[in-house]
Amino acid sequence: MNTGKVVAFLIKTDSNTPMDNSNPLSPKPSSVNEGNMTLTQKVEQARPVLKTMGYDPASLELQTDGGYGLDYTLRDGGKLGEAQLHLKFTFEEGELLSFQPVLTPPASYTQYIEKQTTLAYWLTFAGYGLFTLVLGVLAIVFASLKRKHTSFKRGIVLSLIYCAVSVISVVNMWPYFEASFGSQDYGMFMTLFLVGLQLILNVLMAVLLYFSLVGGDGLWRERGMNMWPRSKEKGYGKYVLHSAALGYLFAIILLGVQSIIYLVLENALGVFSSSDDSSSPYNMAIPALLPLLAWMAGIGEEGVYRLFGIGMLKKLLRNTFVASIITSIIWALGHTLYPIYPVYSRPVELLIIGLLFSLVFLRYGFIAVVFAHVMFDTILMSFSLMTVGGAGNIALGIFYIIMPGIIAYIIYLFTRNKGVDNAYPPYTPPQPGMPVYAPTGQPDLGQPPHSYYNPGAPAHHHGQGLPNDPSRFHQYQEPQAPAAPVQPPVQPNKNQDQQHRPDHSLEDPGQLSFTGEQQLKSPDQQPPDHSQNVNLTKQPDPSAAPPQSSIEPMKRDTEQPSTSTDSLPSHDDDTDKSR
Repeated sequence: MNTGKVVAFLIKTDSNTPMDNSNPLSPKPSSVNEGNMTLTQKVEQARPVLKTMGYDPASLELQTDGGYGLDYTLRDGGKLGEAQLHLKFTFEEGELLSFQPVLTPPASYTQYIEKQTTLAYWLTFAGYGLFTLVLGVLAIVFASLKRKHTSFKRGIVLSLIYCAVSVISVVNMWPYFEASFGSQDYGMFMTLFLVGLQLILNVLMAVLLYFSLVGGDGLWRERGMNMWPRSKEKGYGKYVLHSAALGYLFAIILLGVQSIIYLVLENALGVFSSSDDSSSPYNMAIPALLPLLAWMAGIGEEGVYRLFGIGMLKKLLRNTFVASIITSIIWALGHTLYPIYPVYSRPVELLIIGLLFSLVFLRYGFIAVVFAHVMFDTILMSFSLMTVGGAGNIALGIFYIIMPGIIAYIIYLFTRNKGVDNAYPPYTPPQPGMPVYAPTGQPDLGQPPHSYYNPGAPAHHHGQGLPNDPSRFHQYQEPQAPAAPVQPPVQPNKNQDQQHRPDHSLEDPGQLSFTGEQQLKSPDQQPPDHSQNVNLTKQPDPSAAPPQSSIEPMKRDTEQPSTSTDSLPSHDDDTDKSR
């Protein structure tokens, strides 16, 4: 394919004569208007072409007996395995239209491929398409239900990137559609119809991806787990840079695992593959755009099946491993149309790969698994681009491979000044039993760090939270300063002048005031215990009658009123007694 020699050709004409749905270069002869050409006239026009292409007309056997076009085979040889070489000619209006050598597989192979392709269509549309649509509808529902835990601004940029790359990829496949259906009348109609349908589906997938990103982020944050950090959170730049490095590492590991899986399946199940003309760079308008598809796959598939899919099924099934298996199976069924046979081997392979992607996601977060998936596909597609040949394609392939690292470093440069020292991880979580101070300044024992696979309910306050796993990125906030310790009330001097006694009004709600000569028994009071709720109100002995001169300290405005108000003396009564 890189010799530069012509091996086949098609002469485009301005004729409006409708062509057959099939490609003129396909093995079947085209049913165009040949202009009442005789068989002898066709042979005479084909003879110089055969000599130019290096074939000896005397060594060929004509298989055509009337009908359209010409079909030659070689008398001796001309086989690759059981596939027979055919030399196809088509004509239009008395002139030669096309020539192509075609390897025709045996009938048994053709029937097997047709059955496998039919099964692949069922698995793709019934297994992948239907369940992906269900996930999309559930994403809209959960995005609305969990909106208080996330923001609808999240996912806009990634969804737009997905939509733009998908539109570019469809337009880039125009030569493939044109070669498959032709460029005249019905063929052009089919090309426009399929391109338009594909564009509509890609836009709908971008919308479903957006709600999956919003709903998935809300589901994980509701559980107190920050699987997709925001750019304004501390350590974000370092986290993105670290995720890109992990992406390169796991991409190489996954490529090795995939090779081992192929080797095992090839020997155990007789798995084999053939070329896929729909993904070949030769059938694209701009072959250099092929590796961009990796970003569409990495963002879209990880957002729908990992960030949202695992989070939603984990909430319903209470089992992370089962949730990962289900989403990996749905994702794997969407790849059965690739020319790898038997088609059931593809879900087996991608189930293992999908579980490894799920492990990366659960361990290192959404950005890390996106980089891993993008790098995994980029390496494969860049090598495919390099096989086209040329220094430009080789340089572009290398650039696409290092591009994720460049993007991560740019993000790091623009966010490195955010947070305290841009640490990763920013701090070590407190040990269970240590007080955690909420923004209100009140000591709270908090809860121990959540279990990773079965986290408990998150803290009820919005202050310093407890991370789930110190080895990965979490949402960290400024640590709150501990509240000042509550000082015990000072014993008033009995000889103090009554005019200097404190008023009922409290200038500082955190201080206690007393009326008259009543005192709180400070020798019996113990220092407050931060591990429990601190109650500074002295509890009376229920067995003893309360003294007439005892007065309870005034309640703070923020405390809840007591259920019984008869036992609490009012300020008016205290004032009357003091008089």
